[in-house]
Amino acid sequence: MPILQYPIATEKVLNMVESQNIIAYVVDMHADKPSIKKEFESTFKVKVKSVNTHTSPDNTKRAYIQLAAGFPASDIAKKLKLV
Repeated sequence: MPILQYPIATEKVLNMVESQNIIAYVVDMHADKPSIKKEFESTFKVKVKSVNTHTSPDNTKRAYIQLAAGFPASDIAKKLKLV
């Protein structure tokens, strides 16, 4: 099963893309932060500053991936057709 499953495209997340340079993804329940970071960097050819995870009550794991300076999250959002 892939680590990165699908991006989250809510209004809140789209605001985070613009204001905090963050992309949100639903990820595999067993994925850890270093593996999420490695997979995201290799898939999108960017540098990741940090990864925060959250397990929601509906039993999905979300990763909030903050990109390093010089790698705009809005470019990734455009590639994923979120905006």
